[in-house]
Amino acid sequence: MATLVDKTILMDAQAIKRALTRISHEIIEKNKGIENIIIVGIRTRGVPLAERLAAEIEKIEGKKLSVGILDITLYRDDLSTLSYQPIVHQTQIPTDINGKTIILVDDVLYTGRTVRAALGALIDIGRPKAVQLAVLVDRGHRELPIRADYVGKNVPTSSKEIVGVLISPIDNDEQVVLKEIVE
Repeated sequence: MATLVDKTILMDAQAIKRALTRISHEIIEKNKGIENIIIVGIRTRGVPLAERLAAEIEKIEGKKLSVGILDITLYRDDLSTLSYQPIVHQTQIPTDINGKTIILVDDVLYTGRTVRAALGALIDIGRPKAVQLAVLVDRGHRELPIRADYVGKNVPTSSKEIVGVLISPIDNDEQVVLKEIVE
């Protein structure tokens, strides 16, 4: 039976904060401001990261951004393997996304399948002008041609490793941990 063993701490709370501050500046710079931008977090840990990015951008620009929550459960290509009756949460997009630039936020970019599902969910809601991807950690191993526009930390991993992101208020901790699967 395989077990997970903590290998190393990749980012502590301060490193996460610094990465989100840098990503916030990069979003503003790339988009020449924040006009017509909506930040959308992918459930679960993408949501608090999206809220933090929006708060940081508001501190820098002095203007509040709309923040949405995207549930991709029904758009996953592994839905049948998740559960007989998967739990679907509500998607909450506070404003019309048509013609807007969406900053899609997730904790870890791995195979690209979560992002593909999120793109499908967004397109069912409306037609954004552009979708940009912001992730806290990019661990490689892509199965689909997807890349992040904004990355907190690139972490080359093996297939026997897992990147665990702990973010409050969901978790009682604030760190990114590399774990190893031990057979």
